[in-house]
Amino acid sequence: MRPFIRVLVLAVVLVLAVAVVARLLGSPATPAAQNSRVTVVSKVPFAQVAGALERAIADEKMALVCHADAQRGAAARGVTIKGNQLLMVFRNDLAVRLLAADPSAGIEAPTRIYLYENPDGTATVSYVPPTAVFAPYQHPEVQAIARYLDSVFKTIVDRGVAGR
Repeated sequence: MRPFIRVLVLAVVLVLAVAVVARLLGSPATPAAQNSRVTVVSKVPFAQVAGALERAIADEKMALVCHADAQRGAAARGVTIKGNQLLMVFRNDLAVRLLAADPSAGIEAPTRIYLYENPDGTATVSYVPPTAVFAPYQHPEVQAIARYLDSVFKTIVDRGVAGR
Protein backbone atom coordinates (compact mmCIF):
# COMPACT_ATOMS: atom_id res chain seq x y z
CA MET A 1 0.00 0.00 0.00
CA ARG A 2 1.35 3.42 -0.92
CA PRO A 3 2.34 5.64 2.03
CA PHE A 4 -0.27 8.30 1.21
CA ILE A 5 -3.12 5.79 1.15
CA ARG A 6 -1.81 4.11 4.30
CA VAL A 7 -1.80 7.48 6.10
CA LEU A 8 -5.25 8.34 4.76
CA VAL A 9 -6.74 5.03 5.87
CA LEU A 10 -5.05 5.40 9.25
CA ALA A 11 -6.46 8.92 9.62
CA VAL A 12 -10.00 7.74 8.83
CA VAL A 13 -9.67 4.85 11.30
CA LEU A 14 -8.32 7.24 13.95
CA VAL A 15 -11.19 9.71 13.47
CA LEU A 16 -13.74 6.90 13.66
CA ALA A 17 -12.06 5.50 16.79
CA VAL A 18 -12.13 8.91 18.45
CA ALA A 19 -15.80 9.27 17.53
CA VAL A 20 -16.61 5.86 19.04
CA VAL A 21 -14.72 6.64 22.25
CA ALA A 22 -16.38 10.05 22.52
CA ARG A 23 -19.78 8.42 21.98
CA LEU A 24 -19.05 5.81 24.67
CA LEU A 25 -17.80 8.39 27.14
CA GLY A 26 -20.51 10.82 26.22
CA SER A 27 -20.26 14.54 26.56
CA PRO A 28 -22.43 16.94 28.50
CA ALA A 29 -23.89 18.40 25.31
CA THR A 30 -24.77 15.19 23.50
CA PRO A 31 -28.51 14.61 24.27
CA ALA A 32 -29.75 18.21 24.12
CA ALA A 33 -27.50 19.17 21.24
CA GLN A 34 -28.78 16.36 19.03
CA ASN A 35 -32.30 17.77 19.32
CA SER A 36 -31.00 21.07 17.94
CA ARG A 37 -29.38 19.58 14.84
CA VAL A 38 -29.75 21.68 11.69
CA THR A 39 -30.08 19.68 8.47
CA VAL A 40 -30.18 21.29 5.03
CA VAL A 41 -30.58 19.55 1.69
CA SER A 42 -28.85 21.10 -1.30
CA LYS A 43 -30.08 21.34 -4.86
CA VAL A 44 -26.55 21.16 -6.25
CA PRO A 45 -24.22 18.17 -6.70
CA PHE A 46 -22.37 16.69 -3.73
CA ALA A 47 -18.89 17.54 -5.05
CA GLN A 48 -19.89 21.17 -5.54
CA VAL A 49 -21.22 21.37 -1.98
CA ALA A 50 -18.07 19.73 -0.60
CA GLY A 51 -15.84 22.25 -2.36
CA ALA A 52 -18.04 25.17 -1.37
CA LEU A 53 -17.95 24.13 2.28
CA GLU A 54 -14.15 24.07 2.27
CA ARG A 55 -14.00 27.50 0.61
CA ALA A 56 -16.56 28.92 3.05
CA ILE A 57 -14.59 27.58 6.02
CA ALA A 58 -11.47 29.35 4.76
CA ASP A 59 -13.38 32.53 3.87
CA GLU A 60 -14.81 32.68 7.39
CA LYS A 61 -11.24 32.52 8.74
CA MET A 62 -11.84 29.15 10.34
CA ALA A 63 -9.56 26.11 10.20
CA LEU A 64 -10.47 22.72 8.80
CA VAL A 65 -8.91 20.88 11.74
CA CYS A 66 -9.79 17.41 10.48
CA HIS A 67 -11.43 16.16 7.31
CA ALA A 68 -12.62 12.56 7.36
CA ASP A 69 -13.63 11.43 3.88
CA ALA A 70 -15.29 8.02 4.18
CA GLN A 71 -15.71 7.73 0.40
CA ARG A 72 -11.98 8.15 -0.16
CA GLY A 73 -11.17 5.77 2.68
CA ALA A 74 -13.51 3.13 1.26
CA ALA A 75 -12.04 3.61 -2.22
CA ALA A 76 -8.59 2.91 -0.79
CA ARG A 77 -9.97 -0.52 0.11
CA GLY A 78 -11.57 -0.98 -3.31
CA VAL A 79 -15.08 -0.26 -2.04
CA THR A 80 -17.40 2.26 -3.70
CA ILE A 81 -19.77 4.31 -1.54
CA LYS A 82 -21.58 7.60 -1.99
CA GLY A 83 -19.94 10.79 -0.77
CA ASN A 84 -19.67 11.04 2.99
CA GLN A 85 -17.49 13.55 4.82
CA LEU A 86 -17.06 14.86 8.33
CA LEU A 87 -15.48 18.30 8.58
CA MET A 88 -14.18 19.36 11.98
CA VAL A 89 -13.94 23.12 12.17
CA PHE A 90 -12.50 25.53 14.74
CA ARG A 91 -9.89 28.23 15.13
CA ASN A 92 -6.90 28.38 17.45
CA ASP A 93 -7.59 31.77 19.00
CA LEU A 94 -11.11 30.63 19.88
CA ALA A 95 -9.76 27.37 21.28
CA VAL A 96 -7.36 29.26 23.54
CA ARG A 97 -10.19 31.46 24.84
CA LEU A 98 -12.48 28.44 25.27
CA LEU A 99 -9.91 26.44 27.23
CA ALA A 100 -9.03 29.42 29.43
CA ALA A 101 -12.71 29.87 30.30
CA ASP A 102 -13.61 26.22 30.89
CA PRO A 103 -11.13 23.45 30.05
CA SER A 104 -13.88 20.82 30.20
CA ALA A 105 -15.54 22.49 27.18
CA GLY A 106 -12.53 21.48 25.09
CA ILE A 107 -14.15 18.10 24.36
CA GLU A 108 -16.64 19.92 22.12
CA ALA A 109 -13.99 21.48 19.87
CA PRO A 110 -13.57 21.21 16.96
CA THR A 111 -17.22 21.51 16.02
CA ARG A 112 -18.46 19.18 13.29
CA ILE A 113 -20.21 19.57 9.96
CA TYR A 114 -21.47 16.33 8.42
CA LEU A 115 -21.96 16.04 4.66
CA TYR A 116 -23.39 13.10 2.76
CA GLU A 117 -24.50 12.38 -0.77
CA ASN A 118 -28.19 11.82 -1.47
CA PRO A 119 -29.46 9.17 -3.91
CA ASP A 120 -30.02 11.87 -6.58
CA GLY A 121 -26.41 13.11 -6.32
CA THR A 122 -27.20 16.22 -4.28
CA ALA A 123 -25.96 16.61 -0.71
CA THR A 124 -27.30 16.91 2.80
CA VAL A 125 -25.38 18.98 5.33
CA SER A 126 -25.97 18.63 9.04
CA TYR A 127 -24.51 20.31 12.12
CA VAL A 128 -25.39 21.09 15.70
CA PRO A 129 -25.29 24.85 16.34
CA PRO A 130 -22.44 25.78 18.67
CA THR A 131 -24.85 27.37 21.17
CA ALA A 132 -26.45 23.92 21.57
CA VAL A 133 -23.10 22.13 21.68
CA PHE A 134 -21.73 24.47 24.35
CA ALA A 135 -25.01 24.99 26.26
CA PRO A 136 -23.94 22.90 29.28
CA TYR A 137 -20.95 25.17 29.89
CA GLN A 138 -22.20 28.22 31.71
CA HIS A 139 -19.06 30.35 31.64
CA PRO A 140 -19.93 33.67 29.91
CA GLU A 141 -16.87 33.46 27.65
CA VAL A 142 -17.85 29.97 26.44
CA GLN A 143 -21.33 31.26 25.69
CA ALA A 144 -19.93 34.31 23.84
CA ILE A 145 -17.76 32.06 21.67
CA ALA A 146 -20.73 29.80 20.95
CA ARG A 147 -22.93 32.75 19.91
CA TYR A 148 -20.20 34.02 17.59
CA LEU A 149 -19.73 30.54 16.10
CA ASP A 150 -23.47 30.12 15.46
CA SER A 151 -23.40 32.84 12.81
CA VAL A 152 -20.12 31.55 11.37
CA PHE A 153 -21.43 27.99 11.01
CA LYS A 154 -24.72 29.18 9.52
CA THR A 155 -22.81 31.19 6.92
CA ILE A 156 -20.53 28.25 6.11
CA VAL A 157 -23.43 25.83 5.71
CA ASP A 158 -25.60 28.27 3.75
CA ARG A 159 -22.78 28.91 1.29
CA GLY A 160 -21.99 25.21 1.11
CA VAL A 161 -25.49 24.04 0.24
CA ALA A 162 -25.75 26.84 -2.31
CA GLY A 163 -22.58 25.49 -3.90
CA ARG A 164 -20.76 28.82 -3.90
